[in-house]
Formats: sequence, C-alpha cells, structure tokens
Amino acid sequence: MASEQMAEGADPGGRLPPPRPLDSIDQDILRMLQADGRASIRSVAERVHVSRANAYARINRLVEDGVIRGFGARVDHQRAGHGTSAYITLKIDQNSWRIVREQLRQLPGASHIALMGGDFDVLLMVHVADNRALRELVLTRLQAIPEVLSTRTLLVFEEEDLEPPA
Repeated sequence: MASEQMAEGADPGGRLPPPRPLDSIDQDILRMLQADGRASIRSVAERVHVSRANAYARINRLVEDGVIRGFGARVDHQRAGHGTSAYITLKIDQNSWRIVREQLRQLPGASHIALMGGDFDVLLMVHVADNRALRELVLTRLQAIPEVLSTRTLLVFEEEDLEPPA
C-alpha cells in the first residue's frame, strides 16, 4: 500500500486526487480498520463480503486518496509514562499559523494541533510525564515562540478515546 503518501489535512502540493464518494463497503472497511488497524486483508474481506483482491484494492485506494492517513496504535498515555495530559489554547499573531504549527509539531508530547475559530486560535493537546514537565513545556517552550501571544492550560483529569462504532 502507498503508506508513504499519508495526508496531513490540507494538501498544499496538490498530490492527492479529489475525494471520491465512499460506499457502504468503504465505510465498513474504515470502521473495521479504526477498531483494529492490524486486521488482515483476509479478515476485512470476509467481514465486508468481498474478495481479498477487492478488499486490498479498496484499502489501497483509501490510502492513496488520503482517506486513511496512517495506521497506528492507540496508547494508554498513563501506562506509557505520560501521567499528565492537557489541552492548551493559544492566541497567535495573525497569519502566523503555518510558522506556529511547525514549531508545535516539534514539541515533546504534542499529540493534536488544531486551528480554531472563536476565543482562541490554536488548540494543542499534550501528554507529558508530570506537572513539572507540563510547566516546562508551557512556560519555557510555548511562551518562547514569538508568534504566541498568550496561552491557557486546561488540565485533563481523565480521558477516554472513543471506539469507532462496530
């Protein structure tokens, strides 16, 4: 499969084809792979009632079209040594999103970055070892980015990744 061609949201280079409509079999394949990214082509084919060749072709097309951006593991951050999680909102200089996004991608523990509309500009999710590491990240790393005007940290007490519907 063309896993090296993973989409990162917008496609500035125009490498991805325009989105194609997904039928119910494609939707079933997506749900199945979201629940178990390690599912074999054979098990996918059996579950959605198509041939293995058809299942392989459909998964490959979903990857090439950027619908599937990658395959990975769902991690229990607490058990992985990242006992503190937080959402951090940022207000940034106008038109600095691309610069800030690149710097946020480099932060240790950053797991989700979103450009927002509303009271703040960016929402950042981080998973770090403890409150001391969070303090260091916010006060030393984030606030040192010249384009960041202000931050607000929202500590997560408990979190749960929602499983895709079966």
